[in-house]
Amino acid sequence: MSGVAGLISVDPVARVVTDTDTPEGWADRLRDNRAEKDRFFSEHRQSPIPPEERDDFSGLIYFDPDPAYRVAAAVTVPDDPDTVEMETTDGRTVPYRRVVTFTFELDGESHDLHGYRREGEDEESIFVPFRDKTTGQETYEGGRYMDLEPERELTDCDRVTVDFNLAYAPFCAYSETFACPLPPAENWLEAAIEAGERVR
Repeated sequence: MSGVAGLISVDPVARVVTDTDTPEGWADRLRDNRAEKDRFFSEHRQSPIPPEERDDFSGLIYFDPDPAYRVAAAVTVPDDPDTVEMETTDGRTVPYRRVVTFTFELDGESHDLHGYRREGEDEESIFVPFRDKTTGQETYEGGRYMDLEPERELTDCDRVTVDFNLAYAPFCAYSETFACPLPPAENWLEAAIEAGERVR
């Protein structure tokens, strides 16, 4: 995992989940991935938990798994992606390309979330930072992330399942050593996403 301004790209729980997953398989995999991440945070030398605090680390806090937050999203891909300058927690800005828009319904309301790739880099993951009505309350005040990993390059009219149960806080939520991108205003959701990682 990387805590610098950019993708936290090897978070084991962040990806697009296909609609072929069974409810039982999805829940089991989610629990396994959360346990794997707890082990990383408690044991790995790249953990964002300060070394002197790891002995007391008892695991991350999550909302209960909820299939209602696995949403079917329609994909729109721009012909010429715009560049978005994302502010970071250390006061810099970092350019990202807006490479896809996901449109979905939640509680009867339609929402858009944009996905990005770092300017000048060729990674396959799609970075989806967002804020919602839980931000600064139950979840990290700087917003949360998802890293979506489609099996192929997305095109217009594709549909994917975006799983907010996989949303996670960036490393800067746990240590000021790290600098992380802040979700741009266009990815501030007017909904409470009570799924994924929380801080209280």
